[in-house]
Amino acid sequence: MKKFGKSLIAGVLAAAMAVSMTACAGGAASSAASGTASGTAASSAADGKLEKIKFVLDYTPNTDHTGIYVAQALGYFKDAGLDVEIEQPPESGTAALVGSGNAQFGVGFQDTDMASALTSATPLPITAVAAIIQHNTSGIASVKSKNITRPKDMTNHSYATWDTPVEKGMVKYIVNKDGGDYSKVKMVPSGDNSIVQIQTNADTAWIYYGWDGIAGEVKGVKLNFFAFKDIDPVLDCYTPVIIANNAFLKKEPETAKKFMAACKKGYEYAIKDPDAAAKILIQQVPDLKSNEKLIYKSQEWLKNQYQADASQWGYITPSRWNAFYKWLYQNKLISKEIPANTGFSNDYLGK
Repeated sequence: MKKFGKSLIAGVLAAAMAVSMTACAGGAASSAASGTASGTAASSAADGKLEKIKFVLDYTPNTDHTGIYVAQALGYFKDAGLDVEIEQPPESGTAALVGSGNAQFGVGFQDTDMASALTSATPLPITAVAAIIQHNTSGIASVKSKNITRPKDMTNHSYATWDTPVEKGMVKYIVNKDGGDYSKVKMVPSGDNSIVQIQTNADTAWIYYGWDGIAGEVKGVKLNFFAFKDIDPVLDCYTPVIIANNAFLKKEPETAKKFMAACKKGYEYAIKDPDAAAKILIQQVPDLKSNEKLIYKSQEWLKNQYQADASQWGYITPSRWNAFYKWLYQNKLISKEIPANTGFSNDYLGK
């Protein structure tokens, strides 16, 4: 869930934020979840030699993060000799914290914080080491009665914007490409881009279907939705990704590989058994239980999105990564060109 981008529906946000630091840190699972952890994990905990790793979310806990919580609950991190602490992001953002070395891993986005980190005057030393979701599941949503079924229909309608250059540049591109007039799209400032926006504040909003689209289904809100990647494949960027601190990767590559192997195992579990994974996520973050139906439906939808058509979970296709950054530069949405194959690595995924 993208900070200042995706939004939990009302009620979950405040509750999850309030408990996140205590519910997530240390990740002690309920007996139902932790009972499947191996004897190796128990032995590692007993000898006190677990290596501490800090993992920073991009927002409040949600189904984007399920594989991390599964790895925590089922002892995959402990099996790898790791003591993983899951934290909420600071106001400065996850990328800044990971880049500073105050966390080894976190959740980022190719289109926003990664692009900014790689093109700033003092680039952040971060690398994307896995795609959490293989394809860009975001797009534009509207209430069905508005009859906004394609990008050009956004002309003469309002759009809930969180006012970032890349965001507005992508919206402008799809509207004009489809024969619409972006200059006639009314920008309405928004703190988030949930389906609440299109019910109360604007005609259209950018949502991630795996969360807010499913939330609409659960609440019986009839939506029209079109995905960015379906308008133009160049917009099929990687969002979200797991990012890592470059100095840590250089100093402790084997530790990074162990962490990523445990994450991979967690997401593979969620792909294979989404109901069990949803149960674990709720056990790890109890306040999500108030939206239990959403969690289960979102998990079921995402099981086919985590890996999708990739050879393995987490793999980042160089041509897609490079094409999106080339597009950003050509459309003057970033200040300088990002060289090919910069900012990501598949070296820590294993097989």
